[in-house]
Amino acid sequence: MRSITNSPVVSIAYHSGYGHTAVLAEAVRAGAAQAGAVVHLIRVDEITEEQWSVLDSSDAIIFGSPTYMGTASGAFHVFGEATTKRFQSGAWRDKIAAGFTNSGSKSGDKLHTLQFFSVLAAQLGMLWVSLGLPPGWNTSQASENDLNRLGFALGAGAQSPRAPAFASDVWLIM
Repeated sequence: MRSITNSPVVSIAYHSGYGHTAVLAEAVRAGAAQAGAVVHLIRVDEITEEQWSVLDSSDAIIFGSPTYMGTASGAFHVFGEATTKRFQSGAWRDKIAAGFTNSGSKSGDKLHTLQFFSVLAAQLGMLWVSLGLPPGWNTSQASENDLNRLGFALGAGAQSPRAPAFASDVWLIM
């Protein structure tokens, strides 16, 4: 569904346990809005029927969750299981999908969370979009400030300090 201005409608369905993922969701929102999209932020642990309708009418859905114990948060898994109606009806078929995650470690098994998102999207018939960036910080001239310094291809992976740090401590240095 396109908005009245004919801009794409993008929804960011995310969970944030300590605020770090909310910072990332806001950065994704700002980037999509700057590119001309109408953007909705939806916290999956507080989702309403109205927000399910927003997701159903979106052109793209971007999934976001912290990586806890090697996978997406429990709250995001609950959301994933709640998409069963969309699976059965095909409501999200051919929608664009992408994802982002963060953890306290450089790796932190973030790849598994991104794989969870992409398999969920595939189950729902969605079209997954990868990060599309080469890995950074992998030559003698590179630095830890390189884009995609953590080397993720499937989606955005960020590193943030472990709780109880402040949400503003998220290092947007994927």
